Amino acid sequence: MNDVERQSGRPAPTGDRPLLGLTVLVVEDSRYASDAMRLLCLRSGARIRRADSLSAAERHLRVYRPSVIVIDLGLPDGTGLDLIATLADARPRIAVILATSGEDQLHDRALAAGADGFLSKPLVSVMAFQDAILRHLPPEFHPRGPREVLSDRVEPDPIAYRDDMAHLAGMLAPGAPVEVVDYARQFLLGVARGAQDVALLRVLERLEATRREGAAHGGDVACLAGLLRDRLAEPVAI
Repeated sequence: MNDVERQSGRPAPTGDRPLLGLTVLVVEDSRYASDAMRLLCLRSGARIRRADSLSAAERHLRVYRPSVIVIDLGLPDGTGLDLIATLADARPRIAVILATSGEDQLHDRALAAGADGFLSKPLVSVMAFQDAILRHLPPEFHPRGPREVLSDRVEPDPIAYRDDMAHLAGMLAPGAPVEVVDYARQFLLGVARGAQDVALLRVLERLEATRREGAAHGGDVACLAGLLRDRLAEPVAI
C-alpha cells in the first residue's frame, strides 16, 4: 500500500486506469449518453452511479459524496445549472464538478454557475474524459509515472439509443407544450450527435431555427415524432 492508498483508503490509480478509486455520479436522463459514460468509467477504472433527474441526484447526494459529478444541463425536472450552483457552494465540496450538454453555447453559463469544466456531447474519447477529470484533481490523486496514451473511443449500446427514441416518442404528442418540445430537442441533440444520426440532426436543427424565430413549430414537431417512430420500427442488431 503506497502513500495515496494510506491517506485516502482508495486503491492507487495506475497509468492504464488513472481514475481507479474514484466514484463518478452521472446525472443524465439519456440511456445512450449514460451508457457512454459507463464505458468511459469502466475503461478508466472509476466506479459509476447514475441519477436520471435532479430529484434522483439529490437522493444520491444525501447518502454519499462522489469524487466526481457529471451533470447534464437539460433534465426532466429542471436545469442542471441549479444543481451545479448548489454543489459549487457546498462545503465540503465535491472534488470535480463537470457540466455536459449537446448545446455548446451553454459552456459559459455552466462555468459561471460553478462547474470546473464542460463536456460537449457526444463524449466518446477515453483520453478526453480522463483529462477532463484529472486536470481538476489534486496531484495525490494522479497516477504515479507515465499515463497510457489512448486513442480508444467508446461505442454505446444501440439498444440504449432505441430506448431514448421510445422515451421521446411518447412525449411528442400533437399539441405538446413548448417546454416539452424544447426539452425533447435538447435531449435528442446530444443523442443524435453521438449516434451520428444525420437525418435526426437535420430535423432538430430545423426545429431549433423555427423556435428561435418564434414561428409555428407544429409541423417540425410532427416531422420529428414521425422520424422517432421510424427509428423504433427499424430492426436492432443484437
